[in-house]
Amino acid sequence: MTTTPTRPDERVDFGYTTRTVRTRWLSGRVGVRLLAVSAAVLAVAVAVSVVSLGLGDFRLGVGEVVQALLGGGREFQRIIVTEWRLPVVLAALVFGALLGIGGAIFQSLTRNPLGSPDVIGFDAGSYTGVVLTLLVVGASSYWNVAFAALAGGLLTAFAVYVLAYRGGIAGFRLIIVGIGISAMLTSVNSYLVTRADIDDAMVVGFWAAGSIADVTWTPMLPSLGIAAVIVVATVLLSPALRRLELGDDAAVTQGTRVGAARLGLLVVGVSTTALVTAAAGPIGFVALAAPQLARRLTRSPGVSTAASAAMGAALLASAHLLSLAIAEVYRAIPVGLITVCLGGCYLIWLLVREARRQYGTFA
Repeated sequence: MTTTPTRPDERVDFGYTTRTVRTRWLSGRVGVRLLAVSAAVLAVAVAVSVVSLGLGDFRLGVGEVVQALLGGGREFQRIIVTEWRLPVVLAALVFGALLGIGGAIFQSLTRNPLGSPDVIGFDAGSYTGVVLTLLVVGASSYWNVAFAALAGGLLTAFAVYVLAYRGGIAGFRLIIVGIGISAMLTSVNSYLVTRADIDDAMVVGFWAAGSIADVTWTPMLPSLGIAAVIVVATVLLSPALRRLELGDDAAVTQGTRVGAARLGLLVVGVSTTALVTAAAGPIGFVALAAPQLARRLTRSPGVSTAASAAMGAALLASAHLLSLAIAEVYRAIPVGLITVCLGGCYLIWLLVREARRQYGTFA
């Protein structure tokens, strides 16, 4: 990969400094501030993760953690770090990045900061698929749960898309229809839980809290493989996503097959949340907050998938660290409950801000 300054005859004033990146397969223009902020946020996420690896019943210093990661130190320390704690910390980084990517895709497609998978019902669809698999079918293996989460999310996305389609897709209409579908699915999930045996209901209840504490290498390895496929697909579809932000007509004039591109982005976006839901349960508000926080830091005109992924990883890694810190003085709290608690405050602030921006006051 090479990066070169934009040639004088190609210079266009975008309002920020850019570099032209050329690889064997892809080329394009990226903002210098976007790259710097993404790298800095990712560095924060990694630093938080290293600290998290040292917390627990057997505490380790940062130096001991780094030594164990490099293959040094005592064998017991290496087992604690690489076998017990590393899959959990890696899950926080990877799942947070996937949620950030999913949020960026849907907020770009709907052109609305509320167009997040957990707001417009796709997470609820994945949740319903998993609940049906666990309580009705009685299957609990990773691949059954993963397939159910993906199928539930895609079917919900298809239903929302069809019901919101009126000769085209308007972002606000998609959000309203999605909220309605999400409410209906939530009632179905609650009914299934109330009709289940107490043991099965407790299993679903703990899973629905959204916890990564019990993630091991067994579900993490296939998750990493699927996550790699999702990231590659996102990179390939990113140019089409940028053109769709300009509107369907503008995208068509630039050679984009709008229907195919939107369908591909829809599948990739749903896959991000479905994979996380299958492995750790529903984790809310990271997909909502990460793209907007990243956009404010990068000062970019649109939502960036790369910066959103870095911010999502930092948010979920920080939530995991906060969970471990609370466990030191009280007891462990699932990261899903922490993100919902903090994300609810962010959603209130976002709604108040949008109301003031549109109407000048909030009443």
